[in-house]
Amino acid sequence: MRVLLIDDHALFRIGLRELLERRDIDVIDAVGDCEEGIRKARELNPDVVLLDMRMPQMSGISVLKKLRSEHAGMPIAMLTTSQDEQDVIDSLQFGANGYLLKDMEPDELIASLREIVSGRTVVSRELTGILARAAIRQEEGEAEEEQEQDLFSDLTPREREILCLLAEGQSNKVIARNLGISDGTVKLHVKAILRKLDVHSRVEAAVMAVENRICQRQELHGSD
Repeated sequence: MRVLLIDDHALFRIGLRELLERRDIDVIDAVGDCEEGIRKARELNPDVVLLDMRMPQMSGISVLKKLRSEHAGMPIAMLTTSQDEQDVIDSLQFGANGYLLKDMEPDELIASLREIVSGRTVVSRELTGILARAAIRQEEGEAEEEQEQDLFSDLTPREREILCLLAEGQSNKVIARNLGISDGTVKLHVKAILRKLDVHSRVEAAVMAVENRICQRQELHGSD
C-alpha cells in the first residue's frame, strides 16, 4: 500500500510515517505544504491520501475538493482530531472515502486504510452517533419538505396564480384588476389559500411561496 500523508504538524507527520513504515506500509511522501501535497498526489498517484483537516494554508476540505476534481477515483481519507459534525458531513459530501481520528489505535488505522483502498468508506466508530443524528435530521427535513409540497398541491391553478401575486406584494384590488375579477372573488381565493396552507396571514403565505420557489416553478411550467 502506497500512502501520501499531508499534514502541517511535523512531529505527527514524522511519527506516523515511522509507525506505518514499521508495519510495511510504503509512505511515498509526507508533506506539510498543501500545494506540494496536491502536486505529489498528481505525480506519485498514491493508493490512498491521508489528509489533515486543519491546516494554515488551505483547509482540509479545500484540499479534498482540489484532489477530487483532479483524481476522481483516488482514495482519500481525512485523518484529524476534529469530531465536529459539520466537518464529518462536509468531508463525506465532498468525496472523502474515510474520516479517521488521530487518536485511533495503529492497528485500527491500518485496517481502516486497507478497507478504504479496497473501495469501502470508513468512519471512526466514535463518529457513528454523529452520522446517525445527521441522517435523522435529513429524513425529518425531507418529510417536512414533502409535507409542504403536499400543501401546495391542494391549491387550484387560480389560487397558485393569486399566491404568486401575493408574493409580489400586490393588494387584493390590484390582483382583482390584473386578473379581471372582483375584489370579493380575490378575498375568497385568499381565504382558501390561507386555509389550505394552514397559515393566518397573507404575509406567511407569501413567505412560504418564496421559500419553496412555487412561483418560479409555475413560470417554468407555464412556458412549456
